[in-house]
Amino acid sequence: MDASVEAAFDAFDAAAPEGWRVELIEGKIHVVPPANGEHEEIVSEVTGQVRDHRKEYGRYTGLGLHVPGASDTGKVIPDLVIAPKGSFADDQRYHDPAPVVLVGEVTSESTAANDRGPKLRGYARAGIPCYLLIDREAGTVIVYSEPAEDRYTRAAEIEISKTVALPEPLGFDLDTSQF
Repeated sequence: MDASVEAAFDAFDAAAPEGWRVELIEGKIHVVPPANGEHEEIVSEVTGQVRDHRKEYGRYTGLGLHVPGASDTGKVIPDLVIAPKGSFADDQRYHDPAPVVLVGEVTSESTAANDRGPKLRGYARAGIPCYLLIDREAGTVIVYSEPAEDRYTRAAEIEISKTVALPEPLGFDLDTSQF
């Protein structure tokens, strides 16, 4: 990684206003504005359903992950991370994705291209077992699973408002009717 890109990332990250996220994806710095209410309602609904079905998992928002392959440094902040409780009990800003069982993104106009492309590839390269993409612009929910290199080999796509199965270890049907 070019030291100047890393220095610029650190400067943007330090200067970002409260609620803004700074990510380094495939060598490019992205500054993401705070999410709107609809976005947060969707994240809240997903985390609630995970809590209802799988109490042993923590539901993390605003958590930084180091996703090798998204860039040399791979610094991303997914909308949602599901992992065993206690997986991130340290003071790091960006964490190893090894314990993650699901990462989720809810698209917005400013993030959709990254969510559908570089993040999709990065999460697969990192071996994250399940990527939940809630694509508001397309009106779909896609559950990607079985990562292999820089892609997922399985994808289940539904219209928002339907139910979709989340693979093990989550193993329950996600009801998207409240999205």
